[in-house]
Amino acid sequence: TGSARPRSPQRPLPARPAPPGRARPACPAPTAPLSSAGPAPTAPLPRPGPPRAALPSGAAMDPGAAGPPLPLGRLAEPLLRRLSELLDRAAPGKGWRDLAQRAGSRGTVRLSPLDLEQCSLQVLEPEGSPSWSLLKLLGDRGCTVLELVESLQALEHTEALRCLGHAGVKIVVQPDSQAVLSGQVVKLCCWATGHPFVHYQWFKQEKEVPHGNSPELVLNPASVRDSGFYICRANSASSFAFSRWARLEVRELRDAPPGSSVGLPQTNLCICVQPQPQKLTVGDALVLECGAVGNPSPRYRWFRNGFPLANGSQKVYSVTPVAAEHRGTYWCHVSNGREDEDSDRVQVVVGLFCHLFQADPREASSDRPVATDKVALLIGNMSYWNHPRLEAPMVDVYELTSLLRQLDFKVVSLLDLTESEMRNAVDEFLLLLDRGVYGLFYYAGHGYENYGNSFMVPVDAPSPYRSANCLCVQNILRRMQEKDTGLNVFLLDMCRKRNEYDDTVLVLDALKVTANIVFGYATCQGAEAFEIQQSGLANGIFVKFLKERLLEDKKITVLLDEVAEDMGKWPPAKGRQALEIRSSLSVKRALSDPVQQSAASAESLARNLQWAKAHELPESRYLDFACGVRIQLGFAAEFSNVMIIYTRIVKKPPEVAACRAHVADFALELDVDPKLANKGTPEETGSYLVSKELPKRCVYTRLSSLQKLKEHLIFTVCLHYEYSGTEETLDERREVNVGKPLIAKLGLQHGFKTSNCPRTCCTAGYPFHNPVESSFGEASTYYVTSHSQPDPCPGVHHPACACSAGVAQPAACSCKGNSGILAPSREGWSYSPAAGRSNAPVETTDDAVELEFLLSDSLSFSEQ
Repeated sequence: TGSARPRSPQRPLPARPAPPGRARPACPAPTAPLSSAGPAPTAPLPRPGPPRAALPSGAAMDPGAAGPPLPLGRLAEPLLRRLSELLDRAAPGKGWRDLAQRAGSRGTVRLSPLDLEQCSLQVLEPEGSPSWSLLKLLGDRGCTVLELVESLQALEHTEALRCLGHAGVKIVVQPDSQAVLSGQVVKLCCWATGHPFVHYQWFKQEKEVPHGNSPELVLNPASVRDSGFYICRANSASSFAFSRWARLEVRELRDAPPGSSVGLPQTNLCICVQPQPQKLTVGDALVLECGAVGNPSPRYRWFRNGFPLANGSQKVYSVTPVAAEHRGTYWCHVSNGREDEDSDRVQVVVGLFCHLFQADPREASSDRPVATDKVALLIGNMSYWNHPRLEAPMVDVYELTSLLRQLDFKVVSLLDLTESEMRNAVDEFLLLLDRGVYGLFYYAGHGYENYGNSFMVPVDAPSPYRSANCLCVQNILRRMQEKDTGLNVFLLDMCRKRNEYDDTVLVLDALKVTANIVFGYATCQGAEAFEIQQSGLANGIFVKFLKERLLEDKKITVLLDEVAEDMGKWPPAKGRQALEIRSSLSVKRALSDPVQQSAASAESLARNLQWAKAHELPESRYLDFACGVRIQLGFAAEFSNVMIIYTRIVKKPPEVAACRAHVADFALELDVDPKLANKGTPEETGSYLVSKELPKRCVYTRLSSLQKLKEHLIFTVCLHYEYSGTEETLDERREVNVGKPLIAKLGLQHGFKTSNCPRTCCTAGYPFHNPVESSFGEASTYYVTSHSQPDPCPGVHHPACACSAGVAQPAACSCKGNSGILAPSREGWSYSPAAGRSNAPVETTDDAVELEFLLSDSLSFSEQ
């Protein structure tokens, strides 16, 4: 009876687990003990039978058919060890030689006398086992578990049969969720191990799939009605198991003839439905759709103006009702763990009135002001070389960037700029301004105010710093006015206390009367500005309230008035920090005013194109190594001068046991800290703001200060790997050149232009900065009052000056104009810097201590 198969006992089958999001239906109680997979219906287990004949391609097996016999080599090693022990000490007639003779007589496995001799010689080895050698040999020759069971039954080796019978069903290959086009072939796979053989049954939702009795469920061709959740049940004579749920999405390709999707790749990620641009009015419904196919199933993440959207993880993104703040550039990032792809970028225009979309642009101007363009420069200085470090500017700049982009501003956000970099950034900012453009300038960092002029402190300012080391805000305003802009907004989040080390008086050229200037100071004249320091990330007090109202469609001065009221109602800020607004605005202009493009000159178009190029990220790419490993190299922008590089291994050949990759060899001017590079999470690199939009399970490196990059960004991707069975680690390296990413294209690290030299002069022998190193890009005159000459700033070279009539002017200065006049001032003033001392006018005061006491234990204040 060696060829006869025992009949399986009639026992109930387990129920199907409820699909995701569905309640499990009530079922009759099981009649036999089952696992925790769920209750069991009364359907009988299909009777095992001989293998069915091969079916045509694309068809499933008949009901009741068993899956392919499990190869002997797929059994777990502990189980094979247990079997070999039983055969080694078996009674005569039931040992390994008898098993070899029985298996060889079946004809499917041939064993020669040499094979048996090799097995018997295993007794000479310290840990040798003839039975173990025989079982491995049978597995290598293609013997199945079913054939082994039949041979053991012929030998009546009940103990060995009982050992095999305890092996439960285990799913070894799970089905994957997929998204395909109608007409393509779909294959869902589920493979399991079990004794003596495994039966399969596929279910869609809660119903059995007809003819779904094979490990592979093939739908050829797939149609839209095949969409749904699928699961497979695998059972043997003694146990069962369910696969995980797999979701199948079948989409119709729009405007495509029947059969056009047959030739598309079955597994590659591909976007087949692109979002469409929309023109809406306030109150309409915004609906954007992106559809993709691929195996595994694609995941979606929607973005607006470069930032991820809340509730934007579905293929359809909708907003009802839509408001003015919802306009902008939208796209969808699609990924499936193996590949990723971005959809088309589309513009969503939201008008306040229907006639804003009419062809004649002059009709809109009669109702409200319009801008020819909107440009914003945001600078946040935190990591000062010689002064206290700040924390809030990074968060403030990031959040304002997101909000201003929603208002259609072209935003440039920069962190930690030196004096030369700040001046060059302002120069590039001014190039974008033209007639009718709305210009917004935001600064967060150390600052001071002397004689009505506000000064921004670069990160490399010496201690003590003076006006020659800083940027004057009023001079930037004067240069903006020369561009005939439509609106000039300055938001200054800095202290306005007097700098006792700077007695220089700037006499600026007169400002034009333009009636379009708005200043929003974070604090009053002579007072300090504060930032909130929490255990995590936090804003400065100004931005804490500004961000809540920035998107409102109101005149900018009205908006800032309401921000001031909100700040005044907050108890910790009362009497310590109050928003001050200065404005000459005579027209009801708002940051939300629509953009109406006018005819532009070729020079203006070229400048805009160059600025747009300076905000392009390198394209994601794949690197193939000689060992067969493939690595994806991706890039993300956190600020205009901060970029994240992430790497992940997307392909590893079976013979490679382990591999890992990292990036190295960056340009020295980027000053990449190896301790903060190649980390498992973005937060470990110091990038807390974009971590949610980055792909998971990667290695991340944060590159800051890209404005310092002088040449192309070239670095090395290093791969370390080990082959199976060896302990030697091998290395491969690939050099990557991504050009000049983001703001690096503008060359902000270059020195000042000669046209930016200050119109300043000083008396003979008076120490002055080299104008190439420290200069003003403004027309200004300095009055320094002193009976005795102050000591020069430490560590700065001061060239000798020699001019006629006892007046000395810096040799490198080529400016024209009247020389400065020096008058006496504070008597006997001098300064000797102490180690580690900062001259920033932000010393801790009693008010600051009292203010900190008023907050909860988790909050503390640091003065900017």
